Amino acid sequence: MTKAHSSPVSSPVGQRGRPREFDLDAALDGAIGVFTRKGFHGVSVAELAGAMNVSAGSLYKAFPDKHAIFIAAIDRYISLRQANITARLTNAQSGHAALAAILTAYAELASGEGGKLGCLVVASNVELGSDDAVVANRIAAQLGRYRQRFADLLKQGQQDGTIRADIDPDDMASLLLCVTQGMRVVGKTGQSFEAMQRTVSQMLLILA
Repeated sequence: MTKAHSSPVSSPVGQRGRPREFDLDAALDGAIGVFTRKGFHGVSVAELAGAMNVSAGSLYKAFPDKHAIFIAAIDRYISLRQANITARLTNAQSGHAALAAILTAYAELASGEGGKLGCLVVASNVELGSDDAVVANRIAAQLGRYRQRFADLLKQGQQDGTIRADIDPDDMASLLLCVTQGMRVVGKTGQSFEAMQRTVSQMLLILA
């Protein structure tokens, strides 16, 4: 996982003015791993405390309950993924190149041991999306941002001549969203990077 800048936060969630006893970002990185492997319902607070390298008492000073930890972990996970994609797009010279960079990032995430671990967004949507409005709304909003980014890059590619003019950007953005999220699901079966990259290559051929 790409490591974002991490620094201690001075006030616990919901309890201003009391010093936190641990680095929040580092702790949430531990929570991301255990939540992704075992899901929300499969993790105890004791397991979370171990994974986050903090005491249960410190955890309860920072968060009111396990659900609050889960939401914070999702937010941290999304932030890390967005930072990773943003960095990859820095040197993209065209809409097609930017889409290639994003799809290649998904091929990497969906292959090898990382692919077997899976995606916290996908796992959370499957486990809680039907009966947890807070989680469902967060994930729906994030998937909407993914889709809009695809649409924007497709339009950019049409303007710079690297994406076919006869493609509907909104419809293709929906397809790209389904393909990339599906890659994360299939990746849990232990796919190789080469296999995932072949999927990417086929998508890029469709766009050009």
